[in-house]
Amino acid sequence: MFKTLTIKPAKVFLVTLASLLLISVQIVSAQDKPTLNRTVLLENKVELPSNNINAKIIRVTFPVAFKTPWHTHEGPGPRYVVKGKLQVIEGGKTKTYSVGDVFWESGNLMSVENIGENSAELIIFELAHAN
Repeated sequence: MFKTLTIKPAKVFLVTLASLLLISVQIVSAQDKPTLNRTVLLENKVELPSNNINAKIIRVTFPVAFKTPWHTHEGPGPRYVVKGKLQVIEGGKTKTYSVGDVFWESGNLMSVENIGENSAELIIFELAHAN
C-alpha cells in the first residue's frame, strides 16, 4: 500500500556535487567584485576670498633633518604626508605627522622639519588668489 522512495547513491552524489558547485560559484563571484572604499581624511569649510582662485598641487621632498625657515604659503589648504615623519609648527602649536596623515595648513607663519630617519614627502593642495 505504501510506496517507499529509494534514492540511489548516484543521485545523492550528483545533487550534493551540484549544490557545492553552486555555492562555490557564488563565493567566487562575490570575491571577484571589488567594492569602493571611500574615507574622508579631512574636511574643512573654506570661505573663498574671490571667485578667481588658483588651485595648486605641489610635491615637496624634505631631505633627512631638513628644516624650513619660517614661511607662509600663498593660500591655505590640506597637506598629505606621503613619506616620512614631519614636525610642523604653526600658530604656536607643534604637531607631528607621519605617512598617511592629512592636516590643514592655514597659511599663517610656519616651519616644517623632517624628524624621520629618511627623506620625507608632502603633497600640498593650495588655494590661492589668482593673479
